[in-house]
Amino acid sequence: MADCIFCKIASGEIPSGKVYEDESVLAFRDLEPQAPTHVLIIPKKHIGSIMALTGADKELAGHILTEVAPAVARSCGVDEGGFRLVANTGADGGQTVGHLHFHLLGGRAMTWPPG
Repeated sequence: MADCIFCKIASGEIPSGKVYEDESVLAFRDLEPQAPTHVLIIPKKHIGSIMALTGADKELAGHILTEVAPAVARSCGVDEGGFRLVANTGADGGQTVGHLHFHLLGGRAMTWPPG
C-alpha cells in the first residue's frame, strides 16, 4: 500500500532501527518504546490486522510466531527473563497503524491487566 508507513519501512523507503530481517519479515525498534525492549515485528506483505489474515498466510504467521519472535527475543536478551508479544487489532484493541504488527516488549516485569 502506497500510504502505509509500515510498508514504506519494510521497503526501505523509511529507515528503521532494524533488529531482524528476512525475505518476508522485518523487526525494528519502536520509536516510542513502552519498555526497555520494544520491537515491532511486521510482515513485509501488507496485511491490515489479525482479522485480515487468511489461510494463505498460515506459513507467514507461523514463521513469525515460531521463528522470528523467538530469534528477536534472543537477540535482545529477553528470552530467559520473559517478554510480552502483543498484536493490537482494531480501534478498540489499540491498533494505530493499519498493518499487522506484533509488539515484543521486555526488559522489565510486565503488569496485568495491561490497560
